[in-house]
Amino acid sequence: MELIIDSTAAARSGETAQMMRRFNDVFQHHDPSALADLVAEDCVIENTTPAPDGARRAGKAACIELWSAIATQLGTRFDLEETFVAGDRAIIRWRYWMADHTSVRGVNLMRVQDGRIVEAMGYVKG
Repeated sequence: MELIIDSTAAARSGETAQMMRRFNDVFQHHDPSALADLVAEDCVIENTTPAPDGARRAGKAACIELWSAIATQLGTRFDLEETFVAGDRAIIRWRYWMADHTSVRGVNLMRVQDGRIVEAMGYVKG
């Protein structure tokens, strides 16, 4: 059996990895200014709260508003545990530290299309 490697999938993985680095930097540096370049007009977020299903945000403005609020929340931080990329999809594992020094672990399932984030689904450990 011959192994065939799709070079366009490999290129997409590289582009997606770069997008996820830039996205993660927003939260690591508490600076949402890059979000306008990262988020697609038709982006959809399924947030981690409220339980059990999370709130849905649709559209660039709504997604940027949510992520900006998270990124700039005082006294908080994300510890990145792993980012895995395959083509136009990424999985980001993280631990979120709240201002009261408690934390929660979670994961984001991301999808990129045409150089922009089009989908983000967040899940946390209960």
